[in-house]
Amino acid sequence: MSPPRGQIPDTFIQEVLARVDIVDVVGRYVQLKKGGANLMGLCPFHGEKSPSFSVSPSKQFYHCFGCGAHGDAIRFLMEHTGAGFVDTVRDLAQQAGLKVPEEQVDPAEQARAAEARALRSTLTDVLQRAAEHYRARLKDDKRAVDYLKRRGLTGQIARQFGLGFAPEGWRTLASAFPKYDDPLLVEAGLVIVQGDDGADQKRYDRFRDRIMFPIRSVKGDVIGFGGRVIDSGEPKYLNSPETPVFVKGRELYGLFEARTAFRERGYALVVEGYMDVVALAQSGFGNAVATLGTACTPDHVQKLLRFTDHVVFSFDGDAAGRRAAGRALEAALPHVTDLRSFKFLFLPPEHDPDSYVREHGAPGFEQFVAAALPLSRQLIERAAEGADLATAEGRARLLAQARPLWMALPVGALRAQILADLAQEARLPLDELSRLWGQTASAAGARPPSARRPALSRRTSGVAVKLPQDQAARMLLLNSDLWHALSGADHEMLSGLDSWHGELFRWLERELTEHGHREWPELREQLVEGSLAQLARSLVDGAAIQMTPDLAELQAAVSQTRSLIEKRDALQLLGRI
Repeated sequence: MSPPRGQIPDTFIQEVLARVDIVDVVGRYVQLKKGGANLMGLCPFHGEKSPSFSVSPSKQFYHCFGCGAHGDAIRFLMEHTGAGFVDTVRDLAQQAGLKVPEEQVDPAEQARAAEARALRSTLTDVLQRAAEHYRARLKDDKRAVDYLKRRGLTGQIARQFGLGFAPEGWRTLASAFPKYDDPLLVEAGLVIVQGDDGADQKRYDRFRDRIMFPIRSVKGDVIGFGGRVIDSGEPKYLNSPETPVFVKGRELYGLFEARTAFRERGYALVVEGYMDVVALAQSGFGNAVATLGTACTPDHVQKLLRFTDHVVFSFDGDAAGRRAAGRALEAALPHVTDLRSFKFLFLPPEHDPDSYVREHGAPGFEQFVAAALPLSRQLIERAAEGADLATAEGRARLLAQARPLWMALPVGALRAQILADLAQEARLPLDELSRLWGQTASAAGARPPSARRPALSRRTSGVAVKLPQDQAARMLLLNSDLWHALSGADHEMLSGLDSWHGELFRWLERELTEHGHREWPELREQLVEGSLAQLARSLVDGAAIQMTPDLAELQAAVSQTRSLIEKRDALQLLGRI
């Protein structure tokens, strides 16, 4: 069993904040101008035309008077890049020339983590050099430039997305790298090796005669490529293989470029191909991203929800598009809350997103998006596939297919309303459907009257009232790295709570000890079905989580919890006197 990873002392975090200048950190992403004692700029967290985003050099703090976003340099980078707490602290520490101390970490584990980080950094450097090589080759190839112009793309949009071209030759990367036999070229997915070592071994470029689309992480590092043929050829799209820096099921093409547009447009648009993303950006829809040849996954959804609460999935209207929509629906269901919106857009057979916006204009496309199916209707339509609703058998099939989808929804008002819609579609009284599915009248939200809440906790409609121990649990489930930033006394206090919270904190500590950092979707899957799992899921799934929790918020919740315990103990002592 390996000890927890990423345990960073609070004193070091404060030292990092003292060494970095928030003006420099924010200034990399926001154009700032002097405005009295502070600096002002356009807020990167919501669309605005006049500056309301203020950065204070003296207080080392930012605040937006428009949307209320605020915090220190760590909070800014977490919100703007979507990176986790520990990774953000490490990046800032490196910039400040500080070495991150990691307490209570097995030296071998620490060495492995350092080696992995070094490899990732080296691979992104290699991929960045390849991206520059491909961009230079694009300028030299008239055929590739003419193809992009025919697709309506300008040089500005090509530069924005870093588009390039891989020439026809088998070993053109040899001109970009001094050692073509460098193993890093193979590990980065740029070169393919065939045969054993020796004279019979062959090495050649993976991407040849293709328009190249660099795939960037949320921090802007090149982590892979997509290549599209210009004329005929198979496969039409070719992706980098999975590497230590690139996992297709977790990454979205165009996410780095789309972050600001999410806030300006108010939603993320998920499309199917690289060219759709770039062409939509050319037409004014810079809020589009694409999955990388895979179905939409829960990781994709979780990543998008770091930047926006409104997601529209766009698909072709054919059978394949309907199947893809079904997988996107399943990925979205666990993340639904009453303040999040997921919609499903099905294009006419003759159109892709680019051709539709060209024919109908940006206002027409915006209207088309606004009319997309909400998740509630998409769930019912998916459940109704193959069901003849004119017959009792068909309506029974509808309910059988709907139940696993409905059960995946977190507790909340939307869940209750969808249950009522399903009952109406099946021509059943709501109470009867609730009975059949083993629910009470309060199935979609309220706790059964017989279920008693342990001490120090209250709950209404299945969502935690904002008591400090509920808040602390919610923040730690959303950002488990924060557990390691708490003191040993805090761990002992939280794990010793005599309510279900104590059981949850003890379980969380075991998970982090055995597996290290876990994202909420992973933690959610590990929770064994039962009352603890239901309570933990309702804390996160049934609440409107709009921001990544930070350490200051967690420490405040922990302090308030400690105060509640001390007051309770004092009252009990007085009662015994």
